[in-house]
Amino acid sequence: MALLFLGMLLVLLSGFDTAQTLVVTDMDYGGIPLWINRLLGEPSVLTLQGRVDPGWFRAKNPQPCPEQCDCPIQWPTSLYCDHRDLKNIPEGLPDRTQYLFLQGNNISSLSSSLLANITGLRWLIIDNNQLQSDKLERASLQNQTQLRYLFANRNQLTSVPSALPAGLRQLRLAHNRISSIDPGAFQNLNNLTVLLLQGNRLQIIAEGDLKGLASLYLLDLSGNSFSAVPRHLPPSVQQLYLSNNSLSGLDEDSFVDLLSLKYLRLSHCRLQSLDVHPQVFNFSSLVELDLAYNTLTSIPTVPTTLEYLYLEANYIQDFNVTSFCRDVGPLSYSRMKILRLDGNKMTYHQLPPDWVYCLRVLQKIYI
Repeated sequence: MALLFLGMLLVLLSGFDTAQTLVVTDMDYGGIPLWINRLLGEPSVLTLQGRVDPGWFRAKNPQPCPEQCDCPIQWPTSLYCDHRDLKNIPEGLPDRTQYLFLQGNNISSLSSSLLANITGLRWLIIDNNQLQSDKLERASLQNQTQLRYLFANRNQLTSVPSALPAGLRQLRLAHNRISSIDPGAFQNLNNLTVLLLQGNRLQIIAEGDLKGLASLYLLDLSGNSFSAVPRHLPPSVQQLYLSNNSLSGLDEDSFVDLLSLKYLRLSHCRLQSLDVHPQVFNFSSLVELDLAYNTLTSIPTVPTTLEYLYLEANYIQDFNVTSFCRDVGPLSYSRMKILRLDGNKMTYHQLPPDWVYCLRVLQKIYI
């Protein structure tokens, strides 16, 4: 019901000139919000199912449209073929198609011949299908030179697709069966900014696996099989998500090459204080750090520039001010805004008297 309401709201918003950019926060699309830019004529909804009678579109729209799909008048470059129990991509796709929605079907292969008629494809959303790596033709994606968004979450892929178009900006491959990255898979993807690989079977990232990702700022590796923080990550990464991996510990140089790292998620990683180096998080670029649901017994040292720290559901018993401030003075204090310590083994009464001088701009603390 909530998703239906959200969809109706987006349709209503699309009619206002002031709503230049919309955000869709549907977890089915990898968990990262999808920005919709009305100035580019991007469709404001991801599915038409249950919204309008498909017969109405066919009666009002003079443009050709495959029988298995809907072609709305208001988004003439969009083709909605989602949730139709399709086993193959429909034939005869209109050459005007820029936004192709195929999610929620039973498609197992991607044929270059079926996409050959489309030269301006910008979005391809094929989440929740049966797509297999050995049935994905190399040329099917390579020839889509205008492709910017490729969503293939929740399929049966065992490796990252190769020969991806150089203009790709977002690649979402969450919840597949990926255990390896083919050498050179990202070689030419200098424009890729978002890469979602959570919920796969990766154990290591070898040197060169992510070569070419010069613009990547968000990398989600949560829910894989890493025992240590992967090395050889692109230095441009600003958001790194590693939650739900069984990490054996954190070394002093675990994140040393990520000079722009701002948001780091390490919840549900079985981390213990003895295995976490005291200075591993002490770098000034960090803004938000999530260490919830581990087995930490003490608060790690964090930079004074950190604004959000989540430590709930650990085994912390003491509050050490030096974890936040090495010195306390007019210009030496923590910029912490939100601090979560709830679900630990301490109470407000255990806070030392001088904590307020260090955390002087704190907005909320949970204990």
